[in-house]
Amino acid sequence: MTEHPSGLARKLASGLFVVAAELSPPRGIDREGIIQEARLLRDYTDALNVTDNQAANVRMASIPVCSIVAGEGVEPVAQMTCRDRNRLAIQADLMGAAALGIKNILCLGGDHNIWGGHPQAKNVFDLDSTQLVRIVRNMVEEGCLDNGRIITPKPEFFIGAVANPFAPPLEYRPLRLAKKAAAGARFFQTQLIFNVDIFGAYMAKLRDMNLTEKVYILAGVGPLKTARTAQFMAEKIPGIDIPEKIIERMVKTPKAAQAQEGMEICCEIIEQVRAIEGVAGIHIMAVSWPEAIAEIVRRAGLYPRPPAEAGPADENRISPN
Repeated sequence: MTEHPSGLARKLASGLFVVAAELSPPRGIDREGIIQEARLLRDYTDALNVTDNQAANVRMASIPVCSIVAGEGVEPVAQMTCRDRNRLAIQADLMGAAALGIKNILCLGGDHNIWGGHPQAKNVFDLDSTQLVRIVRNMVEEGCLDNGRIITPKPEFFIGAVANPFAPPLEYRPLRLAKKAAAGARFFQTQLIFNVDIFGAYMAKLRDMNLTEKVYILAGVGPLKTARTAQFMAEKIPGIDIPEKIIERMVKTPKAAQAQEGMEICCEIIEQVRAIEGVAGIHIMAVSWPEAIAEIVRRAGLYPRPPAEAGPADENRISPN
């Protein structure tokens, strides 16, 4: 049985509870900041997910940042959004990523430009996120582009996608994940989890549909830095559900201690989601706060990270190519 070339895939297949985290590229061309963050998080994570113009704001591109991260001994996950590219540009970037040795691709639609720094920019969306997953799968499994042209050698990508258990209608969310899994996604990163009850019900539905036997679910978690942040996210960001009791807890905490309280809440949520059957790991999102990621991993008892297992990949979840 052939091992998957992705270290992330091998760790998930071994049964290790994986810790991934998000890395936000700089708004300029500061390479040193990327290197410092990669070195800080190298021993605390199994993979770093590099965002692609997050929140529709211009940042250094994901793929070259992934190459820098990999040079520091960190397993990168390159994001690929549909917002900024048509299928020609997407496939060209994917081939470039493969040539640079990047083994993990996360496919997503991307935030609409109206919410970012260039609201006048044209949204492309030649593909949706499920179609993007299919294109990557065809490159990996069939060695062909969207027009049928053969490329050799085949790229060796571990294909991921995103899932939001909290966006209405809730009953539709497991079906949407199932569509992406059928298109070829093998791991999923969820939206930030604060309402564990809703997430638990979502996971129960995935188990009922046997999806947790076919794909890996990385639960999205992250610290609230201030009470104001919690209130803003609850009121202004679609698809995030923060229970009132968490907001009240942050509000009642003195301002000087709110960041610590936010990390403590995050650790409590990690403990709860780890107990849910079918959760294969966590994905920590702490924008421009890498020190919090390291602290959370320590507090949650997930440090030090064990080395990658040498065992073969699970054929039911991961294609050998």
